[in-house]
Amino acid sequence: MAETDRPSPEALLAEANRERRGRLKVFLGAAPGVGKTYAMLEAARDQRLDGVDVVAGIVETHGRRDTEALLAGLEAVPPRPVEYRDLTFREMDLDAILKRRPRLVLVDELAHTNIPGSRHLKRYQDVEEILAAGIDVYSTLNIQHLESLNDVVERIAGIRVRETVPDGVLQTADEIELIDLPPQTLIKRLAEGKVYVPDQARRAVDHFFSAGTLTALREMALRAAAERVDAQMVNYMRAHAIPGPWPTRERILACIGDGRAVMRLVRTAKRTADRRQAPWMAVHVETWRHAGLPEEAKNRISDALRLAGQLGAETRVVQGESVAAELLDFARARNVSQIIAGRPRRGRLPFLRRRSVTAELLSRADSFDVTVVGGEDEGEAKPPPPAARRKRLDWTGYAVAAVATAAASACGYGLSLFLDLPNISLIYLMAVLLVAIRHGLGPSIAVSVASFMAYNFFFTDPLFTFDIADTRNILTVVFFLVTAFITSNLAARVRAQVEATRLSARRTANLYDFSSRIAAAADQDDVLWAVVHHVASTLRGRSLVLLPEDGRLAVRAGFPPEDRLDDKARAAADWAWANAQPAGRGSATLPTSDWLFLPLKTGRGPVGVLGVQIEAAGRLLSPEESRLLDTLADQAALAIERTNLVADIEHARLATETERLRSALLSSLSHDLRTPLVSILGAASSLVSYEGTLNPADRQELAQTIQEEAERLNRFVQNLLDMTRLGSGQLRPRTDWVDLHDIVASAIERAKKLLRRRTVKVEIDPLVPLLRLDPMLMEQVVFNLIDNACKYSPPGTPVTVWAVARGDQAIVEVCDQGPGIAPEDRERIFDMLYRVEDGDSRTAGTGLGLAICRGIVEAHGGRISAQPGLNGAGTCIVMRLPTAPPPEVVE
Repeated sequence: MAETDRPSPEALLAEANRERRGRLKVFLGAAPGVGKTYAMLEAARDQRLDGVDVVAGIVETHGRRDTEALLAGLEAVPPRPVEYRDLTFREMDLDAILKRRPRLVLVDELAHTNIPGSRHLKRYQDVEEILAAGIDVYSTLNIQHLESLNDVVERIAGIRVRETVPDGVLQTADEIELIDLPPQTLIKRLAEGKVYVPDQARRAVDHFFSAGTLTALREMALRAAAERVDAQMVNYMRAHAIPGPWPTRERILACIGDGRAVMRLVRTAKRTADRRQAPWMAVHVETWRHAGLPEEAKNRISDALRLAGQLGAETRVVQGESVAAELLDFARARNVSQIIAGRPRRGRLPFLRRRSVTAELLSRADSFDVTVVGGEDEGEAKPPPPAARRKRLDWTGYAVAAVATAAASACGYGLSLFLDLPNISLIYLMAVLLVAIRHGLGPSIAVSVASFMAYNFFFTDPLFTFDIADTRNILTVVFFLVTAFITSNLAARVRAQVEATRLSARRTANLYDFSSRIAAAADQDDVLWAVVHHVASTLRGRSLVLLPEDGRLAVRAGFPPEDRLDDKARAAADWAWANAQPAGRGSATLPTSDWLFLPLKTGRGPVGVLGVQIEAAGRLLSPEESRLLDTLADQAALAIERTNLVADIEHARLATETERLRSALLSSLSHDLRTPLVSILGAASSLVSYEGTLNPADRQELAQTIQEEAERLNRFVQNLLDMTRLGSGQLRPRTDWVDLHDIVASAIERAKKLLRRRTVKVEIDPLVPLLRLDPMLMEQVVFNLIDNACKYSPPGTPVTVWAVARGDQAIVEVCDQGPGIAPEDRERIFDMLYRVEDGDSRTAGTGLGLAICRGIVEAHGGRISAQPGLNGAGTCIVMRLPTAPPPEVVE
C-alpha cells in the first residue's frame, strides 16, 4: 500500500491520545471587552440544556450584570482563598473540581498567573491537569496573551503584556471560537463602561483602544484562528488518509536540486510566498545517485537550503527512490497548493537523456500548480570544459573494468578448452556485477560494452572477428548487451543504496555515541570536553564551546585545545550569542570568519555557543553535516542545561541549608543562651539590691547560681567555638597513648554538678587496650554525651558508661533511660542545631553537642551512632574507635 494511501501513524496516535483526555474549547478574543466570557457562559447554558453536567470553576464577571445573570443558574465551585502579603485572593480550587468531576468545567482567563503557593504557576497548567483527568474545559483568551505575539503587541499598542501562555496551549485546543467586534463598537463599549480595565492599566487605555490598534489585533486573532483551523484540517487529512490537496490555503513548495538555477528558484519561491502571504517550504530529495554528485553540486544544494532557511522557509531533506514521487507525497501530506521547480537541463543526446524531475512533476501533478523557473544564477560559474571533466573521471574504475573484461575472457576461453559450457556470457555478467558493486555505474557500463565486444570476438562464429555468421547469435549478443546494461545499472543502484544505508547507520551510531558520552559525563567540564572532542572528530576540524562568564563569552573547552579567537571569530561568536542565530563561515552574518558559531539553545534560552572550523579550506558544510551539527548542538545544549540545573539545585540546597542553620542558630542564641544570662542577671541584681538583708546562706546560694549558669554559658560558647573549628578544618587531634579509664573519670569529675541527683555506672572491660587519642578532645566527647544523657532522661535515673574491645575496635557506649529516639531521628540528631524536641518546652541546649561529638570521633578515624537502649528503653550513643598495638615498654 502506498504511503499516501494509509493514515499517518502520528495523526492516529494524536487522535488516540485526545480520546483519553478532555476536550478544550477556547473562546479567543481580539481584545478585552469583546464578550468572550459572555459567549462562554451562553455556550455552557446550551450544554446544560442538553443534559451536560456543567460546573463553573472560575468565572470573572467584573461586575457586569448581564454576565452575572448568565452565571446565576450554573453550579459553581467555591474559589479557594489564598493569603499573600496580608491580602486575601480568590483562586480556582483545582482539587475540588477534580473531586467533583463534572463533564464540563468553565475556566475563565486562561493566561492568569496564580498566587504564589498554588500548585501550578499558571492557570493553563491547572487546565492541563483537568483535561488529563478526562474533563472538558471551556476557557477564554485574548490574542495579546500569546507568547509569540507578545513583542508584536508591544510594538503596536505600546503595552507590555505580562501574563502570557505558550502558543502550544492554543495549538492543542480541540475547538476555537473567535469572538470579535468592530473597533468602533468596542470603543463605544469602553466609553459606556462595559469594558473592565484594571486601575494600573488606565494610562495605556487610550492608546490600546484606538481604531488602528484594534484593527491590527483583529487581524492577528483572525490569523491565529485560521492557522489553528488549518492545522486541524491537515491533521484530519493525515488521520483519514485523504490524499489532497485541499486548496483552502496557499502553501508553496520549492524543489531544491543540484541545478545551476537553484538559487534563483529559492528567491522566486520567496517572492511568490510573500506576494500571497503564504508559508513555504524548500525540500531536497536524496536518491541513490546523491553519493556520486560532484562536490560543487553538493555545495549548491547546501547553499540553496541555507538561503531558504534564512529567508524564512521550512527546509527538509527526504530520502527516496524517485525524486518526483517523494516530492508529490510530501506536497500532499503538507497540503501544498503550488510547486516551484527548475527547468530541466539539456543534454547533447536527447534520446539518451533521462526524463527530468520537472517533466515527471508536470505529468503527474494533476492537483497542483507547477511553476518552472529557468535561467542561471548571476555569477554562477559555467560548466567546466570537457578536458576538466575528464580529469575527474574515475580512471581506477575504468582500468579495473578493462582488467575484469580481460580476466573474464581468459577464464571463459580456458574453460571452453576443457568443458563444453552452454553460455560463456554468464562469466562476463559476473565481471559486470563485480565492477558495478565496486566502482559504480560508469565503469560498469564500460565493462558491459567491453564484455559485449569480447564475447563477440572470442566466442561467436566466426571466431576472432567481429562478424556474426549465425543470425541466432545476433539476438544472443544483443540480449547480452541489454542484460549487461540492466545488470550494471541495478548493481550500481544497490551499491549506492548500501552506501546511503551505511551513512545513515554511521550518523545514528554517531548520535548514539555522543548521547552516551554526555549522559555519562558527571560535571560540566566533562560534558564540554565530550562535546568539543566529538564535534571535532565528526566534522574533521576544530571545535570550541563558549559560555557566558562575567557578562561576556569565554572559551571553556576546545579540541584541539584553544583558548583564544581572532577579532572576526570573536565578533561572530558574540553576534550568535546576542541574537540566538548562527553566525560566521557559511552563514549570512559575518561570513568572512573562519569559524561557524551556533547558539546552544534550550527552552529557557541560550546557554552558550558552539564553534566549528573545517580543516579543508573553502569547504562548506554539506546538508547532512549541517543537520548532524544542528542535532549535536541541540543535544549539547540540553547536556549543558542539565549540568546548570544540577548546579542551580546544589546552590539552592546550600542556600536553604545555610538559611536553616542561620535560623536555628539565631533561635538557639535567643532561647538557650538567654536562659543562663537571665539567671546570672537575676542573681547578681538580687545581690546588689538586697545586700544588707541577705544572710550568708542566701548570698552563697546566689553566688553559686551565678557560677553554675556562667559555667553553663561557657559550655555553650565552647561548643560554638569547637563547631567553628570543625567546620573550618582547624580541629586536628594531638594524639597520644591514653587509658580510657582516665578519660571517663575526668569527664565524670567535670560533670559532677550535673550528676548530683544521679548515679553513673562505669563498666570498662579490662581487655580494652591503650588508645591513641587526643585526651582533651575525647574528654569533651564523653562530657557532652553525659550532659546529653542528663538532659533527656528523668531525674534520678542512672547513666551508664560501658566499653569493650572487639577485634580492631574499642566500642564505647553512653546510655540513659529516657524516652528514646525515633528511628527516623537517630541519624539526624548528629546534624548541627537539630534536636528532636522543639517549642518552648524543649530542653535547654544549642543542638551542637552531638554534632561536635561526631566531628571529633571522625577526626580520630572512628564512627558514632545512636541505638536504642537495653530492652528498648532509653538511648545509647555508641562510639567505635580504632585500636592499634600498644607502645612497647622500655625497661
